[in-house]
Amino acid sequence: MTFTYARRYRGKIQAVLLDWAGTTMDYGCMAPAVVFVEVFKRQGVPITMDEARAPMGAHKRVHIQKISQLDPVRQRWEAAHRRPPTEADIDRMFADFVPLQLACLSDYSTLIPGTLEAVGAMRRRGIKIGSTTGYLGEMMEINRKDAAKQGYEPDSTVCASDVPAGRPYPYMCLQNVINLQVSPVEACVKIDDTIPGIEEGLNAGMWSIGLAMSGNEIGLPLAEVQALDPGERERRRQRAYTRMYQGGAHYVVDSIAEVLPCLDDIEQRLARGERP
Repeated sequence: MTFTYARRYRGKIQAVLLDWAGTTMDYGCMAPAVVFVEVFKRQGVPITMDEARAPMGAHKRVHIQKISQLDPVRQRWEAAHRRPPTEADIDRMFADFVPLQLACLSDYSTLIPGTLEAVGAMRRRGIKIGSTTGYLGEMMEINRKDAAKQGYEPDSTVCASDVPAGRPYPYMCLQNVINLQVSPVEACVKIDDTIPGIEEGLNAGMWSIGLAMSGNEIGLPLAEVQALDPGERERRRQRAYTRMYQGGAHYVVDSIAEVLPCLDDIEQRLARGERP
């Protein structure tokens, strides 16, 4: 008889890769959404918050392009300009986006409750902290400084502008693996509040945890989430959980404050020789 043997990693989690807006800071992922609305408004094409959020997690120029390709937005654009949006239009809106985003980032830079406690617990377990973002490097300089003032400093930060393509491609996650000098990829966990961010982790061969309440899926600041009618809040919560599980997330929780039990379970699965 002929036998083959499977090679399995059975060690501990080595790295956790965290998104920024909606995951570790800016509850509701508000900063980019409000700027996307303003950018299209300047072109005489109003968009809704839901439309602004639809491609959230992508490189910001790609995000603008994807908004312009949404059927209702495209129809409004053609009604306003008598032609479809062009690459030159996307470039012009992206040029508008950058200074507007830089100007308002610090207004939305408060850390999400539970971030410092969760990251501290990860570090005590010997886990390295990486991060990925759809923001550009100059935007991240602002976020990193604001985060550091509040006590949060990841070991590695990779922006969409640092790699060949942003989410859902795995390149930001893989660059973090190189920066952090960890291996194998199944010893890494990606945590994100967007579907493309979950896919980013999956495409990198990592475990992926979705955050349903604190980020893009609900898309409201903490005070507004807490003010929702309990029935409406639960309806939105369940919708977000369903979408994230359908997007491939291995686990879904409300916010970063609830991720530690997921890490415990992942380590038990790793010990059994399971892979993402």
